[in-house]
Amino acid sequence: MLGKVEVGDGMPVAIVYALNLSPDSFYKGSIVRSEREAVGRVSKAIEEGARIIDVGAIGTGPRSKPISAEREMHELIPIIRVLAREFDAPISADTQRAEIAEAAISTGATVINDISGLKSDPKMAEIIASAGCSAVLMAAKRAPGDVCKIDDIRQALGESLHICRERGIQLKKVVLDPAIGYWPARLERLGKRANEPHGKRAYPTATLFDLKIIAELGRLKGLKRPICLGISRKTFIGKVLNLPDPADRLVGSLAATAIAVLNGVSVVRTHDVKETLQAVRLAEAIRDAGGMI
Repeated sequence: MLGKVEVGDGMPVAIVYALNLSPDSFYKGSIVRSEREAVGRVSKAIEEGARIIDVGAIGTGPRSKPISAEREMHELIPIIRVLAREFDAPISADTQRAEIAEAAISTGATVINDISGLKSDPKMAEIIASAGCSAVLMAAKRAPGDVCKIDDIRQALGESLHICRERGIQLKKVVLDPAIGYWPARLERLGKRANEPHGKRAYPTATLFDLKIIAELGRLKGLKRPICLGISRKTFIGKVLNLPDPADRLVGSLAATAIAVLNGVSVVRTHDVKETLQAVRLAEAIRDAGGMI
């Protein structure tokens, strides 16, 4: 469950609309600067088929700069408050800070999207457990995205689930994210290798890891939790298709999303709801057609 939306095997893939408040966000088309603009964007997204709204105030890309808790609180909480008041869809707060999560929950968020997998703030698990809310937990050993290979991702997510069990978070309300992207901690771990060509098609090593994660998603089934994937307009798509501007990466995003659905994804986080929903529903139809005739 994500909020009141049931996700997982046997359920339609759920679309999460990504709303970014930080000017550091890598895709400028996703940024909103006012409550009025946020309401307008979310209204359209829900009309187009979004089931959940994910709101974040901190950029997480390689060029993003950290911001204080005070600024995150100032940027994020008023938007969550107005969205929770205006819409019935579950609101997800994208934060690694327990104090921000607590404030978000008190103003209407029913999902916490923690890209550190409960490993950044030791109080986060307590806040989520106490509120009884849902959580999206991303793969991290020590920092968001610092794991690259599917075995390491599986281990990191398993550790996050262990924290959930120890702290009383209901596993039926937990969804896992394998961490697609050029995360700063991943790039730091790879060092010079990150951008070195690798393999017969000479993709950058960091890109190849993202491609392999999507190809090997089925290996996460043993964790017995739904998988959420955020791949919309990300760098690996630009590297494969030679599209440096995220604004040009919609078609590649849809192709990768369809493949991810065939490989078992239950939740898709996107900037482009209408187009993504069409790709998802077609992929589901192909996936489910196998045993029909």
